[in-house]
Amino acid sequence: MCTRICWLVFILVMQCVTTPEAHSQSLSIQIYDQENRPLADAVVEIISPTAAIVNSGIQHVAQEQLTFVPFVTATPKGSLIDFPNRDKTRHHVYSFSSAKTFEIELYTGKPEEPVLFDEPGIVVLGCNIHDYMLAYIYVGESPLLLVTDENGKVYFPEVPQETLRIKLWHPWQLEQQTEQVVSAPLKTELSFTLAVAAKEKPRPPKRGFGS
Repeated sequence: MCTRICWLVFILVMQCVTTPEAHSQSLSIQIYDQENRPLADAVVEIISPTAAIVNSGIQHVAQEQLTFVPFVTATPKGSLIDFPNRDKTRHHVYSFSSAKTFEIELYTGKPEEPVLFDEPGIVVLGCNIHDYMLAYIYVGESPLLLVTDENGKVYFPEVPQETLRIKLWHPWQLEQQTEQVVSAPLKTELSFTLAVAAKEKPRPPKRGFGS
């Protein structure tokens, strides 16, 4: 009887140990530029063969105050993105990028349907009415995909405890980045440097008579 009970306890313990949660951890990543300053709007993509595919729902890239918001969006392939126009003026959103070519002609409010982004790559957005309007969509292969905040940080609440491939990208990067390989066991905090050109985000011109 004792042997049977001990065996059952052993099985239960092993099930707890081998659950996915026991083999995952949180991970914070800090991105700096070449001057050691926190770099906002950098995409961090973690490639893992065991990462679970999560339906993130419909994302939004809005037009607000005659700019695209956010400036950089990161989304896994197969995602839907809506393009609400929250300005009073009409916009004409388009992209000629190889990863996604589409066009939403002059409209206000919400378009009839979101756009499907089903190929990985960089999608450059523009407006046919306001030439200065510019934004980027990074379509990734992995669901582990975030954009750094104004402090240059991203936080993944759960990543597999295994060797990971990490891709970095920024619209102003000076050269194509190679993948970073981080071997297990993983630290809970990592940092990387990405050299970028000195630029400013697009912003509307000062409004004057007739604008």
